[in-house]
Amino acid sequence: MAGNGSTALNGIRVVDLTQFEAGPSCTEALAWLGAEVVKVENPKGGDPGRLSSSEDGKTDSYYFLVFNANKKSITCNLKSEEGIGIVKKLVKEADVFIENFAPDAIGRLGLGYDVIKEINPAIIYVQIKGFAEGSPYEKFLSFDMIAQATGGIMSITGEADGMPLKPGPTLGDTGTGMLAAISILGALYQRKETGKGQHIQVAMQDAMLQYSRIAYSTMAATGKAASRAGAGTITGGNAPMGLYPCKPGGPNDYVYLYVTRANNSHWHRVLKVIGREDLIDDERFDSPRKRAALKKEIDAMVLPWMKTRTKQEAMQALGSAGIPAGAVYDTMELYNEPSFEKRGIFQRIKHPTRGEFKMTAWPVKMSGNNVKVAPAPLLGQHNEKVLTEWLGMSADEVKTLKDKGTL
Repeated sequence: MAGNGSTALNGIRVVDLTQFEAGPSCTEALAWLGAEVVKVENPKGGDPGRLSSSEDGKTDSYYFLVFNANKKSITCNLKSEEGIGIVKKLVKEADVFIENFAPDAIGRLGLGYDVIKEINPAIIYVQIKGFAEGSPYEKFLSFDMIAQATGGIMSITGEADGMPLKPGPTLGDTGTGMLAAISILGALYQRKETGKGQHIQVAMQDAMLQYSRIAYSTMAATGKAASRAGAGTITGGNAPMGLYPCKPGGPNDYVYLYVTRANNSHWHRVLKVIGREDLIDDERFDSPRKRAALKKEIDAMVLPWMKTRTKQEAMQALGSAGIPAGAVYDTMELYNEPSFEKRGIFQRIKHPTRGEFKMTAWPVKMSGNNVKVAPAPLLGQHNEKVLTEWLGMSADEVKTLKDKGTL
């Protein structure tokens, strides 16, 4: 590990054997923090995410671009002895090794933790799986939606009297990847004191419990499994709270309004905004518990005010009055909001085959880390650069390996 501290993870080298999203979202976070992430891919097609969502089956998909920015790509035939040998040599020069292959696949390749630890005792060896070792499902395959189903996320999402629903965000994949990234950072910090690496394992099913802690606190209080609450919260009812339709009545023309259950301050502000100050001292509504019991009556007051305003107008009026409220913005509205690009939340890249593409970047601002988004690599784009810089190979040696089909 070396570096001049110009980025948070300057000098950290990562050997990345991940694919699709859970692993790549983790390693992309490390790359955004300045680590040198080398993505090791199959010479024939590479990460399945490259083409699985491609319109023409040959151009790297936008799906691949958004999870693999700022990385390098080398190709390596892991079914060949030479290919495995190259990975082992890379590991010797690396700080982190990460994989999310199917259960037992990495062991069958001869790249299990015991093997890698012997090569580099200081390595942070990371595995992301669908289900944990010791789970009755540890041999099962998993994707984002499987993790959300088996990890309890779907059971608490949807209308109270409806079927379970899958939330839009990929909590199972990217959510797990972020927990892995945090754990890697902790392990790297610990290694500064001990000089030792460690084995990190995270299962997607297990990770979902981390994102459901409020559900478990609610269950502890009620003694019952947490239930679905639609646009409400599983902690209990409140009023006014929820989604309220606005004009002109499009599919996302709603504002989410939330009034605290802690006191009456937000409620009094709402009454002033909607022109019902006459109810401020009304005993029927003078406590959160009373208002929860009169939700329909309160909604009947709020709805007419909302329906005469756009979601932007409603959010502006409510927010300016100190009331928690948020318009439901769709992806195109957010994409076209100039403040995100101005602040670097969206950044533009120039991809060799896709051309200019605006994509989300790392949203955390750090005074000591400013990494611009670089395009996701083409398959094998950095074969020569990585093998010469990391392993000291000559251009002729790299060409020989390519001719053999190892690269």
